[in-house]
Amino acid sequence: MGFDTDQMSALRHEFHRFPELGFQEDRTKAKVASLLRDMGLEVHEGVGVVGILRAGTGNRAIGLRADMDALPISEASAHDYVSQTPSVMHACGHDGHMTMLLGAAKALSESPEFDGTVVFIFQPNEEHGLGAKAMIDEGVLARFPVEEVYAIHNLPGAPVGQVLTRPGQICSSESLFEIAITGQGGHASMPQAGRDAITIGAEIVQALQTIVSRKLAPGAGVVVSVTEFLTDGQRNVLPGHATLKGDVRARSPEDRIAVEGFMRQIANGIAQAHGVSVDVSYNAEFIETMNAKGPTEAVVRAAMSAGLETISNCQPMSFSEDFAHFSAAVPGCFLMLGNGEVGPHGQPLHSDNYDFNDAILPIGAAFWTTLVRDRLPEQEGY
Repeated sequence: MGFDTDQMSALRHEFHRFPELGFQEDRTKAKVASLLRDMGLEVHEGVGVVGILRAGTGNRAIGLRADMDALPISEASAHDYVSQTPSVMHACGHDGHMTMLLGAAKALSESPEFDGTVVFIFQPNEEHGLGAKAMIDEGVLARFPVEEVYAIHNLPGAPVGQVLTRPGQICSSESLFEIAITGQGGHASMPQAGRDAITIGAEIVQALQTIVSRKLAPGAGVVVSVTEFLTDGQRNVLPGHATLKGDVRARSPEDRIAVEGFMRQIANGIAQAHGVSVDVSYNAEFIETMNAKGPTEAVVRAAMSAGLETISNCQPMSFSEDFAHFSAAVPGCFLMLGNGEVGPHGQPLHSDNYDFNDAILPIGAAFWTTLVRDRLPEQEGY
């Protein structure tokens, strides 16, 4: 029942050939909605796509989420389904995530051995941390209330089909910061006559690295990275303006907030010492992803029932995940599914030669169906 492996591979390859960036997933959404309608599901289109499948008389409902967007990366692969969209590719496996969930919808629609409602959520713009909130703001959880919500992400470097999850915090938050320095430009031969924004900016960059290990414990799981240093300097012109941009990962709201305070303290202190002004912005793009106890136990139970190697208390991930907004609103569980350890399947997420492993498509689809039947069991005598 459901799609066979070749059909799922072909579908995944179609998604891969035609990737779309966040909030531009028009072709992808149309394909997903058409397939769900063909399966007989009730379909709602808005910011994302929602499919509703009911069975039995139960009033319980669970949500299963897949992300749809791609990344602004030029693909370096040579397979026959390489991206046809210039400078855009599915470098994170969202093509596979959609296919696994569609495979589960197909199997469950043909053999609805459960009692309740499954809400299939296809979310746009996960990569920028905007899609889940957009769907929630649009009313997806109000219109289609669920008691629990789940999501799968593939994990390169882990054995094929291995399931990894943990209760509590599983993915870090991501905050983006920007520090604008306004000094006094001048001639490169006479730095004493100005207030060189490069030297001051470099001092701030170095000082920011003391936040972890000198202000927060080394093992706190916090990462502070300056990723851009922009100035208006020239070959023989000292810059009067500089902008530092970067990224902060944290495992708790308390640490995330503490980093902002330390960053402002450091930047303002160094600026005052040099007689320049600074402006600091700090915005949490992704909040921490938290797994609830009950749903996590259900994931572990379903994975083991499906015969999958399971790690039930893996280390928290340093990457961030937009699913956090769903699991903050409803108890949920985010899990990783091993994508393989070698070749393109073992390449890092977001690399130009990464590829989702077709071998885990039927594994993921079967896991979803097992989980649904665990969480929405048929009533005795039904």
